[in-house]
Amino acid sequence: MKFTELGLIEPIVRAVADKGYTVPSPIQAQAIPAALEGRDVLGTAQTGTGKTCAFALPILDRLSERRGNPGGGRAPRALVLAPTRELASQIFDSFVGYGKYLKQLRHAVVFGGVNQRKQVAAMRAGVDVLVATPGRLLDLINQGHIDLSRIEVLVLDEADRMLDMGFIHDIKRVVEMIPDERQTLFFSATVSGEIRRLTQTLLFEPVVIETAPESTTVELIAQRIYMVEKINKPEMLTRLLSDESVDRALVFSKTKYGADKLVKALRKSDIHADSIHGDKSQNARTRAMTRFKAGSTKVMIATDIAARGIDVDNITHVINYDMPIDPETYVHRIGRTARAGASGIAISMCDRDEIGKFRSIERRAKIQIEVGEDHEDLTFEAPQQRSFSGGGGGGGRRSGGRRNGPSRGGSRGNGGEYANKPAGERKPKSKNAKRAARVAGDAPSGKYVSKPGTPAGGKKKLSGKPGVTAAGKPGAHKKKATTVKKSKKTGYPKGPRA
Repeated sequence: MKFTELGLIEPIVRAVADKGYTVPSPIQAQAIPAALEGRDVLGTAQTGTGKTCAFALPILDRLSERRGNPGGGRAPRALVLAPTRELASQIFDSFVGYGKYLKQLRHAVVFGGVNQRKQVAAMRAGVDVLVATPGRLLDLINQGHIDLSRIEVLVLDEADRMLDMGFIHDIKRVVEMIPDERQTLFFSATVSGEIRRLTQTLLFEPVVIETAPESTTVELIAQRIYMVEKINKPEMLTRLLSDESVDRALVFSKTKYGADKLVKALRKSDIHADSIHGDKSQNARTRAMTRFKAGSTKVMIATDIAARGIDVDNITHVINYDMPIDPETYVHRIGRTARAGASGIAISMCDRDEIGKFRSIERRAKIQIEVGEDHEDLTFEAPQQRSFSGGGGGGGRRSGGRRNGPSRGGSRGNGGEYANKPAGERKPKSKNAKRAARVAGDAPSGKYVSKPGTPAGGKKKLSGKPGVTAAGKPGAHKKKATTVKKSKKTGYPKGPRA
């Protein structure tokens, strides 16, 4: 199937051809026809498979047929919500490119971190397609600069990341301002249970499109991991980036401070690097991205949130300096390479504290990542993966079943140094047991002590008489009752007043 067979109008097909696209990706081939019919769409596809094109083309086709008010000040008819400034800018550029032969349509983008003056001016001039981040959108709505009462199409792109960033309440506020009679297009790289619950309130009988299982990775990406001590990671990164095969690399750091620190270290090794994260101004981020796209910057260090909008062609390497927190983030990260059918390389560095994350990625993504064997002076041998097949008497526990021997250090259960002692001399299992022993008078020091004439480990029964304890001393555990005299006049206790 080709773009000419999808039912799009000729100006849009011509603009797509200008970009060199002839055959739609799987998500585009399934989502575009459904969206042209006016159906709601829930689309799930791997990062880099063309989700933006899948919703931008049908929106342009629809708005070109239903012309709005030709004069200035017209309210937007399509709203696209994105989690980050970079992604919002990328989507806006896509609309401009795909709609360049539709002169009657206007587009605008609003996001935080910059002066709002130009954004307000664009809204006053009138727009048809508005791309926005939730925070700045609500700010301008509260100021009276944006009216959402004429929205015909709502798009949520990278919805999973918007929820991760805490935008769920902002999204619900925006949806309340939009007419119920609308088309909703919901696109994401992953769809969690929380996402599915949100779609139940936003979508009406949607066409569900899943072109790849959740948490799977692109087959064209060669994946490799190195077991590296944390102290050796900077040297390891320098070696990897010094390789001649690295033409353009994206490196992921889990913190903003760490990203800036890596830039300084790489520049000392004559590797031209820059960073992009939330603490940088929008102008600084834009300049960094421009240099990276132009090729003047070889390496970009980014945090997960900031990198969500990076859509740069020909990224040859993605390097996880810090292991991602979950398999879905891993899929998003490595998806920055091998875009639009190209191939790429993803390299991860895993220290001893991150081995659990590495194993989780392999389980969820159902892959086995190759462990690098070179750079032996900086790496350590990967530990053997534990077997979780049930065995012994454990009934589904780890191999070997329930441990019957002494517990480590004797700190839990009846094991350790108390394992071979009589039951009456064992360490109490809980605070409540210790407290009961003290109250009973058997073990003032917090341990059970067997009494003469009692079974091993047993406590002497209460006699049933008031004030008689297990120790056999009447009233030993009771405090003497005291009476307080009260004044006949005031009713208050007698005594000196403060």
